[in-house]
Amino acid sequence: MTLTAGTVATAIILACTTGVLAQSAKGSAPPDVVKIGINGVVSDAPFFIAETKGFFGEAGIKVEFIAFDAGPKMIAPLGAGQIDVAGGASSAGLFNAVGRGINIQIVADRGSTPPGHEYVPIIVRKDLVDSGRVKTYADLKGLKVAEAGQGGAQSSLLNEALKSAGLSFGDVEHVYISYPQQVSALANKAVDAAVTAEPSASQAVLGGHAVRMIDSKVYPNQQVAVLLYGGDFIAKRPDVAARFMVAYLKGARIYNDALKDGHFAGPAGDEVIAILIANTKIKDKALYQAIVPSGINPDGAINEDSLRKDVAFYQSQKYLESRVDVSKVVNLTFRDQALKALGPYRPSN
Repeated sequence: MTLTAGTVATAIILACTTGVLAQSAKGSAPPDVVKIGINGVVSDAPFFIAETKGFFGEAGIKVEFIAFDAGPKMIAPLGAGQIDVAGGASSAGLFNAVGRGINIQIVADRGSTPPGHEYVPIIVRKDLVDSGRVKTYADLKGLKVAEAGQGGAQSSLLNEALKSAGLSFGDVEHVYISYPQQVSALANKAVDAAVTAEPSASQAVLGGHAVRMIDSKVYPNQQVAVLLYGGDFIAKRPDVAARFMVAYLKGARIYNDALKDGHFAGPAGDEVIAILIANTKIKDKALYQAIVPSGINPDGAINEDSLRKDVAFYQSQKYLESRVDVSKVVNLTFRDQALKALGPYRPSN
């Protein structure tokens, strides 16, 4: 879908950043309500930061967070206009939904793996590593590997790791269980390895149950999660969608100011950890300090090549119901307009 009100949206963004629109919204009209689907995880951080720091309020927006226990459950409500915005994983399910006519668009980054931010690692039972049974990806052959679900970005990562060792995706036994269950399964030796995500990865490692197998060359800069807009939000409220993107990117930039050396150790680290503790189920500051945070591009950039690679993998495994043109799912109009107003990201000193 192509934005049909680009000129109007650009003008609104510029007005928002100079404070004219925000003052008008506060002085003469109630704020525009935007409903956001969340999982309450680290990659929701730009939402929570933008709300806590008042960026949404400055844009004349009142957000309502709608909690879901799984990302795929957001897709239908997003397409039906019951929620306006969501953060979703790149997956066969997402592209199948688009293929079935559910009206949603990928509009910005929400979780990726730039160097030092491999927040979706492959981890292996510590006893298998200590014994020498598993030294490289080649040693995973025939072992039980846990994944959160079939046809996700994590499966594509595992496929790349196996390919690098001369193995195929079918050379391991796939077990589908949730991230928290993976920690217990590793501890109980019910599985041998897992393609997991933070904070489960750090919980398994800190608990002495697993060891990370990290090779950033296997699949660098994977586009794991994306920011999604519903079609109604784009078509019927482009001005609000434009202002939302400005606030979102402001939140993403504070998030990036919190990062240093692959941890929340940057200038805004303590502040962002406090915001996450206030808004997620994880209340352990030490765990936040230990985890490898997801990358979230401060300019909202999407790695479309990564999306295409993953789609090709989904097609090879027959996870897709029809062929997918990634370029028709990605709409960076709002991101591009927001950058005209904000300029490129400059790290905090």
